[in-house]
Formats: sequence, structure tokens, C-alpha cells
Amino acid sequence: MKIKNKNLFVFALALAITGIAMISIVHATTIPIPKINISVDNASTPKEYVDNIKLLLLLTVLTLLPSIIIMSTSFVRIIIVLSLFKSAIGIQNAVPKEVIIGLALFLTFFTMAPTFTKINSEALTPYLNSKITQKVAIEKGSKPMRDFMLKQTRAKDLKLFLDVGKLQDTVKNQVDGNGKEILKNGKPVVTYDKVPLYAVVPSFIISELRRAFEMGFLLFIPFIIIDIVTGSILMAMGMMMLPPVMISLPFKLLLFVMVDGWNLLAKALIMSFS
Repeated sequence: MKIKNKNLFVFALALAITGIAMISIVHATTIPIPKINISVDNASTPKEYVDNIKLLLLLTVLTLLPSIIIMSTSFVRIIIVLSLFKSAIGIQNAVPKEVIIGLALFLTFFTMAPTFTKINSEALTPYLNSKITQKVAIEKGSKPMRDFMLKQTRAKDLKLFLDVGKLQDTVKNQVDGNGKEILKNGKPVVTYDKVPLYAVVPSFIISELRRAFEMGFLLFIPFIIIDIVTGSILMAMGMMMLPPVMISLPFKLLLFVMVDGWNLLAKALIMSFS
């Protein structure tokens, strides 16, 4: 009994010493806590009303910013092609959607790297260094994105929104340093540097959807041939109750691995933006 009480006393003493040491450490290394003050007051001047509206618009844009960035980059085409590939080869559950989305994001970062670098050097860095105003930064930052989207946009799709929005007057011919029109095959090269982004983005999106479906169709062809051949062989052998998809899947995977499919698919997606 005495030994038990002695052990209990030693444990309590050690616990007390540890507590005192921890308190001394906390007091010795005081971590500054930032003061956060959020207040909502009534606006009394027109400037305060304008500032409140700007803040509301900024929060709205920040909420929609991920969707805006995704729809104005190469992500649309890449994610659709990869999704159609999963359907074509028949591995809907074998490859998680998180893997497909991650691959699409990194391929997007790779293809958009020159554009993002140009935006950073021409707009973001000068603005952060207070060399240009916010308006100039927005104009210079939107130009590389506009050039990228217009390069991938079909003229027919852009003309649709130009005609519907009656924006034909914003189109002008490109001229060289001497003021002469730059010709290609005897016709003037047309630029759309003054077309508003609200017309460029939707035309870019529908062009990307069309091109993604075209690439998806080409992906389906070899796998459909394997399905047809497998189904015909099973019917000839009288195995009508055996699902052809179950037998054809290993051959699809074998074909895809033998031709180094992931390398070819990634190369095709990247080169489609060059």
C-alpha cells in the first residue's frame, strides 16, 4: 500500500513539474495573434456606395473564377477526350474520375504554360510592382488569353456570335509596320483583337466541344472493331450468353499497351493545341 501511494505521489509530482515547465515555455514564447475586425456600417457617401458595389462584384467574380478559367483554357477539350476514351475502352470504374481530372489539369497547365507566363510577365508582375494601373493590367492580361482562344476557335463559330451580337465592326485587318495588309493566299489576314471576350469565350467553347468529339470518334474506332470481331467469334462458337465486352476488354487493354497508348494520347492532346 505504501509503495502504491509512493508511486502515485511521484507521478503527481512529475505531472506538476511538467505543467509548470509548459506554462513557463508558453509565457517565454508568446505568439502574436492578429487582430481581425469585421464591421458592417451604413454607407453615407457615393464613394462608399461604389466601394461596396465593387466589393460585391469582386466576391461574385472570385466565386465564378474557377469555372471561368476552366472554360477559357484547354481543359474543356482534354477532359472530354479523356472521358470519351474511358467509355471507348470500357474502363469506367477501373480508372477513378479523380485520376482523369488530375491528368487533365496537369495537361492543361502544360499546354497553357506559355500563355500564363506571358500574362505574368506583361500584366501581373508590372501591376504588383505598381508600374501599370489595374485597367492596363486587365487589358494586357486578357490579350494572351484572347490570342489563345482565337487561335483554337473556328471562324464559323466566331462569325455566329459576331453576327448575332452585331459585332462585325470590331473586326479589322492586320497590317504590318508599313501600314500594308498582311496577305495569306492572296487574302488579308483578319484579326479579332477588338472582339469582346463575351463573344470570344462561347465561340471558343463550342469549337472545343466539336474538336473534342472529333477526337473521341477517332478513339472509338479501333475499340469498336475489337468488339465486333469478338462478338462475331463468340456467336460463331455458339457462346451467345457470354458478354462480348468481358472478353474484348483484355484485348483492348493489350492493344492500348502495345501501341503505348497513354503516350500517344497525351501527345495528340498536346499537339492539337500547337
